[in-house]
This record gives sequence, structure tokens and C-alpha cells, in this order.
Amino acid sequence: MNIVMIILAVIGGAVLSMQAAINGKLGSQVGVFRSAFLTFSVGALVTALLIFFFEPKHALTLLDVPKWQLLGALCGVPYIVVMVLAVQRIGAAVATVAVIFGQLAMSMLIDNFGWLGNEVIHFSMSRLGAVICLGIALFFIYSSNKTHTKPVEKIASTASE
Repeated sequence: MNIVMIILAVIGGAVLSMQAAINGKLGSQVGVFRSAFLTFSVGALVTALLIFFFEPKHALTLLDVPKWQLLGALCGVPYIVVMVLAVQRIGAAVATVAVIFGQLAMSMLIDNFGWLGNEVIHFSMSRLGAVICLGIALFFIYSSNKTHTKPVEKIASTASE
């Protein structure tokens, strides 16, 4: 079952990269906040349908849980806005690896200290190695962007000629 969850997480990551690339392009054409609004509106509609048709009954409602748990809903807004902005400027690969670097670093702190009600999983040298490897990957992907890309203005003017 753990392998299935890892595969699903990888697929989820792939879909997030597609979303970032699509939203980056959309945001450059209609605006960052309009793109983010569309993402959340469509997401809310799809989620409402999923709740209506597939969500089993639970003992607690959103009004019954500790209020700090509702703050997680706010975390998606900065992510979407930052990705719409970042993909336009640094590309989908660099933006995605940078996000994953931030996720990895914060998730290791959450695990190590058991923050937010999570089980404690202590920091280890192999976890440190993972952060370092991802940091190196981010450096190389970003460096390759600088050497292999044309400025967007040049591409646009070349295409119109």
C-alpha cells in the first residue's frame, strides 16, 4: 500500500507541474490573480461535486474541528500565486524544484518536531543528504536555464517576423 501511495504522490506532483505551467501561461495573459481565482473556483466546484457524490459521513464537521486546522486552506493561495508568477520568469522546472525544496525542508521540520499534531520522525543524515541533493539539483536546473534559454521578448519578436 505504501508503494501505491508513493506512486499517487508522484502522479500528484506531475499534475501540479502541469498546473503550474498552464497557470503561468494563463497568468501572463489574463493576470496572476484572475488565474489563481479560476484555479480555486474550478477546484471548489469539482471538490463540491466530489463531496456530494463520494464523501462518506464523518462524526465531525468543519465547524467542530480545532480552528487552527482550518488555516491549511489559506496555504494554497500563496502557492498558486507564487507559482503563476515564478513559472513566467524562471520556468516550470526551476519553480517546481524550488517548491519541492521548500516542501522538503519544512516537512522535515514538521516531522522532526512533531508540529501540527504529526508523529515525530527524527532528522537523520540520510534526510540531510536528501536536502543537499535537492539543493544541488535546484542549482543545476537553474544554471542550465541561464545558459540555454532565450529571453521571451526575443522569441516573441522572432515568431512575429
